[in-house]
Amino acid sequence: MKVRGMDRTFALLFTVMLAIAAGNTALQSVLPALGRSLGAADSAVAAVFSVSALLWVIAAPFWANRSDRHGRRAMVLLGVAGFTVSLLLCGIFLALGINGVLGPLATFAAFIAARVIYGLFGAAAPPAVQAIVAGRTTREERTRALTLLASAFGLGTILGPALAPYLVLGHLWRGGPEIGLAGPAFVAAAIGAAIWTAVARLLPHDEGVAHGAAASYPSIGGQATGAAVTAATGSSSEKIGYFDSRIRGWIVSGLVVGHAQAMTGQAIGFLIIDRLAVSPMAALEPTGLVLMMGAGSALLAQWGLIPLLDLKPRALVLAGTALGMAGCIATGSATSLYGIALGYALTSLGMGLARPGFTAGASLAVGAGAQGSVAGKVTSINGAAFVLGPSIGVGLYELWRPLPYLAAAAALACLLVYAWLSLRPSDPDRGASPAQ
Repeated sequence: MKVRGMDRTFALLFTVMLAIAAGNTALQSVLPALGRSLGAADSAVAAVFSVSALLWVIAAPFWANRSDRHGRRAMVLLGVAGFTVSLLLCGIFLALGINGVLGPLATFAAFIAARVIYGLFGAAAPPAVQAIVAGRTTREERTRALTLLASAFGLGTILGPALAPYLVLGHLWRGGPEIGLAGPAFVAAAIGAAIWTAVARLLPHDEGVAHGAAASYPSIGGQATGAAVTAATGSSSEKIGYFDSRIRGWIVSGLVVGHAQAMTGQAIGFLIIDRLAVSPMAALEPTGLVLMMGAGSALLAQWGLIPLLDLKPRALVLAGTALGMAGCIATGSATSLYGIALGYALTSLGMGLARPGFTAGASLAVGAGAQGSVAGKVTSINGAAFVLGPSIGVGLYELWRPLPYLAAAAALACLLVYAWLSLRPSDPDRGASPAQ
């Protein structure tokens, strides 16, 4: 295969991953404002993404296995089609709600139905994309290429919230139907249609023999940790259970950290509206700014601080948990945009240290034959956090505004003690480094 052809193919596949993450997080960032505008309950807004995250977690391993039998190219097309159709339907249903054709309850019921399509079929693309890239690289190039590919999800979590306020559209014509906050869904669907066409025309038909792995649900605060890369490249000859004594402490750490991040991230849009006492529309830019700072802080930790400081997994979990706890307290008690942004950035910085720490710790705790199995468990834990976490966080927020942040801080404080007592340094020669 020619290098030039690989460059074009990789760029196309990178764009697929970037678009899926950016489109999903762009919609997430405007949904609190949309729910408030329509008069829907905050918990109904959280339920939208809990449903799609649950279906993603269930469907992702199925599509990862199916792509080996039915073709990677077909799975990429299926995933992008699911992403596009889902967002198009989301935009239509939201526009109907905005213009009063549907009531709040009917709007969100239809919206959830549209998100079911995304959860079921959107998960088909990432493992197939990984398999194509893995099959077109040498063993020495594979980990680096897959890591770069995984970074597209992280970049998408920055671009989505950053661009969403600028995608809010006006009326189709003077006096005509209003698009409004449904704009990000329509724009993302249009981009998805363009990408599907490009994949259909430009992606080669030849299939490799490499395998892809299920990817975590792309969500606000859900930056890649490297688990999917290890699952795609590591051996699974030895099967490891969730409660295996070698990885149990790391799994518990990942579960607590993931839920703390999901709880606080999904409530942040509502917090900004209420704490700044602004209209839902006026909250869009501050929300995008806060989410962008959070995603940037997490990527700073993963791409900058971890390689620079060369911290070991146990130290990463402990430091990240402590920073996350402080950030949650600061966010929950903040009364200004500066305070909310600073607190959320500190929270995300801590999560950006702790999540790769528990991933690497679990990998280093086992031998080479169990790398694929452990990485699969880690990926499922990362995804599971975004199933119940958003609904728990927003439900607590409806009881008392600081409660999700204080509850997350309390959970992280307990984890700090547990991790200090339970986690032990691992042999660095047996698995992946935190930088991966």
